[in-house]
Order: sequence, then structure tokens, then C-alpha cells
Amino acid sequence: MTSQTHHPATQIGPVPDNLESARAKLVYIYLEASGGATADELGEFLSMKQINTLSVLNSLSKNGYVEQSGSEYVVAN
Repeated sequence: MTSQTHHPATQIGPVPDNLESARAKLVYIYLEASGGATADELGEFLSMKQINTLSVLNSLSKNGYVEQSGSEYVVAN
């Protein structure tokens, strides 16, 4: 397992108003605060099952809130 370099945010912006799911908000905030994470890291740190983590990431990606860069997910600009 290779370690990825994350660039934590110095300031976290507001959560998009369109995010209604508590899990989606939690994942979004974690990704913004940490600077990015893999699906496995998200599941581990947020105590989420892998299927739930992947479902949330898929939804956030489809709606343009996060982007995948290699195996890591980051908040979209």
C-alpha cells in the first residue's frame, strides 16, 4: 500500500446547499478538510461500509462535487 500525500485545507468553505444526505455532507467535509482520500481511507476514518462509501462518492462525482485523481477523491474546484 502506497501512502498518498494529502494537502489539508487551511479553511473549509460551506457545504453546497444541494447536498441533503448526512453521509454526503460528511464525506464532502472530510475530503475538503483532508485535501483528498481514497475510498478505503474514507470508509476507515468515517466508519462507513465500503458499499456506502462508494455510493456516496459516485453520487458526489456525478453531481460534480468531487473528482477522482488516480485512486484518490478530491473536492472539485
